[in-house]
Amino acid sequence: MKRNRERMVRDQIQARGISNPLVLQAMLNVPRHLFVQEALRAQAYGDHAVPIGHGQTISQPYIVALMSEILEPAPGVSVLEIGTGSGYQAAILAEMGMDVSSVERIKALHFAARKLLDSLRYFKVRLKLDDGTVGWAEYAPFDRIIVTAGGPEIPEPLVAQLADPGIMAIPVGRSRRQQELVVIRKQHGKTTLERRGGVAFVDLVGTHGW
Repeated sequence: MKRNRERMVRDQIQARGISNPLVLQAMLNVPRHLFVQEALRAQAYGDHAVPIGHGQTISQPYIVALMSEILEPAPGVSVLEIGTGSGYQAAILAEMGMDVSSVERIKALHFAARKLLDSLRYFKVRLKLDDGTVGWAEYAPFDRIIVTAGGPEIPEPLVAQLADPGIMAIPVGRSRRQQELVVIRKQHGKTTLERRGGVAFVDLVGTHGW
């Protein structure tokens, strides 16, 4: 499986311009195949998303790497993830030394992710079963926020919980599963928005989602 990770990083990630050394090393280190259903492990390192049950997916490796790089990761930086899913993105963030809090609304995925992350010794990752669109005010503000599902709007509670300076990456679109990746930067009391092209994510469900 290590060779599969090496090919994944070389052919899917570096070849598309991802160069942050923390991101590349984390993608090499985290065993992606453990985060998909056993019957689908042969597909884990393919250049595509993979179903994880409950209508959810583990994102394409390149998208995981791209969103991770957009966050400008650094050890000790606090990050809130909305949509824990299988726990793969949370593991990547933790592998880069970030202080990770992650919210998942589906109970089965929440508990499965906790078990897997603990088995891989990512004990410090905080997980919460809740509506991710309202964030996690207890640990706010967050230096970074990453949303791994697409909704019709940018949830205002997440913007409010983003630190200054801070960066948020979120898929947004009026059509389900057809969104743009939006990067929000907060600095010196001002918030700017950058559109990074089309993406397709599962639905962001909640008070400020679908």
